[in-house]
Amino acid sequence: MTPAGTGEPVAEVGTPNAKLIRILLTDDHPVVRTGLAAVIVQQPDMTVVGEAENGRRAVELFGELHPDVVLMDLRMPVMGGVEAIRAIRAQDPAARILALTSYEGDADIFRALEAGAQGYLLKDMLITESVSAIRAVHGGTQVIPPQVAARLAEFMPRVDLTEREAEVLRLVARGLSNKEVARAIGRTDETVKIHLKNIYAKLGADDRTGAVTIALARGILHLD
Repeated sequence: MTPAGTGEPVAEVGTPNAKLIRILLTDDHPVVRTGLAAVIVQQPDMTVVGEAENGRRAVELFGELHPDVVLMDLRMPVMGGVEAIRAIRAQDPAARILALTSYEGDADIFRALEAGAQGYLLKDMLITESVSAIRAVHGGTQVIPPQVAARLAEFMPRVDLTEREAEVLRLVARGLSNKEVARAIGRTDETVKIHLKNIYAKLGADDRTGAVTIALARGILHLD
């Protein structure tokens, strides 16, 4: 096939000379990586050039392999996906990254997109949706599946807890009393009560249990 005015032949997808979309898979579960790789290698226009088990390794491999698209799990040891996305985008602002997760919390989605991901995929999506998303991101299109977009719209405007509020909420989720939280953060009981009051207001919660439940559902808080 020859584009008009160029005289240069261009291989069609599926032909031996076609340029493949080079993909780096990042997930801490080998079974997930194996499953994704099995799907990708069946595509005539894609190939897997590397696999990483955590965000730090993904950053290293990105610098070595320069893949066209990175599939990035968000919840990993050593370095999480959001931090890895930021590090990769610092290396290459044009890097194409698809966040990959089983979490549907709007806070997770916002963090991934703000870090520089061009798309957000849930792991239980159909194979056809996944490969289509890879092609779209490779082509420069942002990918937000309808169910993810609906989740974002449901919780607009977004909720941002301060670092201290998030710390207090994590300690509360572990079952600590106000006195124990105060001791852990080096503040008074009254300060903890003020933080909790602010947290309740931001999350629309009535009490400690409600705040933790809402934060977990929205991806503001994760219990590892």
